[in-house]
Amino acid sequence: MFAVFATAGIARAEGAARSLTDKECVGRKTATRLNVQVGALRSNAGEVVITVYPGDPSRFMAPRGKLARQRVKTSAPMSQACFYLPSPADAYAVFVFHDTNGDKELDRSPEGMPTEGYGFSNDAPTKFGLPSFDAVRFGVKPVGETTIRIKVRYPR
Repeated sequence: MFAVFATAGIARAEGAARSLTDKECVGRKTATRLNVQVGALRSNAGEVVITVYPGDPSRFMAPRGKLARQRVKTSAPMSQACFYLPSPADAYAVFVFHDTNGDKELDRSPEGMPTEGYGFSNDAPTKFGLPSFDAVRFGVKPVGETTIRIKVRYPR
């Protein structure tokens, strides 16, 4: 397990993704690399938090269940991060949120609903509660890079 916090490369302001360098990737270098592009960001405020979970559904969104996390400076309309993954045979899931106030927490209303933008791999929709693990899981290429795109959804 490699739970690491780091700053990563930022997409150019016009939204075109640039290729991230090996040094900008989190984790022990392996042949399997995941690029996460987080789009539809409304502002440059704060940071984007990108968390990768392994294929075990019981670890998805669980305390200490993450495989890796990056906090990157927001660069609207898109920010990105890179992770080295330990096993291409595993499935993964990603959760992101736009921490606009930089308090390192997903802020919530008194009713428990998020007040900051968030999203999941596969752009899995959610109305009440978390999406199922099956809705967010995805596979990666055994060797090389896999890129996923996640659209941030903001509460109304």
